Amino acid sequence: MTFRGTFEHALDAKHRLTIPAKFRAALSDGVVLAPSHEVQTGAPRTVAIWTPEAYDQYTTSSLAGLNPFEPKARELKRFFFNASFDTELDAANRVMIPAPLMDYAGLDKEVVVTGSGECLEVWDRTRYGQNFEDVLTRIPDIAASLGHTA
Repeated sequence: MTFRGTFEHALDAKHRLTIPAKFRAALSDGVVLAPSHEVQTGAPRTVAIWTPEAYDQYTTSSLAGLNPFEPKARELKRFFFNASFDTELDAANRVMIPAPLMDYAGLDKEVVVTGSGECLEVWDRTRYGQNFEDVLTRIPDIAASLGHTA
């Protein structure tokens, strides 16, 4: 499934997020919660919600070809697997976001859930709005830098 759309939500007191209805079937066999994999300093941090299969494919392709004895490869592997959490939707179609991921993404009560293709992302609502407006102003430059003339 390709995850698309933007949905405003609120976390409850136990940091539980109700999954948007259109994605529940795709996540019914399990969920991996992980930190977003930002590579630029200052990039916005989010909590990514993956199917287990998609997360395994992503991490496998990211680690493919790396020498497993190289320190940086081990650090990357640790990041992928130490900071991710396997969970399931509860009876009310919610997932509890663990405290380390809440801290990583700077989440509070008001959040935005966005489709990001292969996964969902959970943003702090204020940061999402700021980031979206910033990206909108840079789309022509981003497209041009990637060789597109859109």
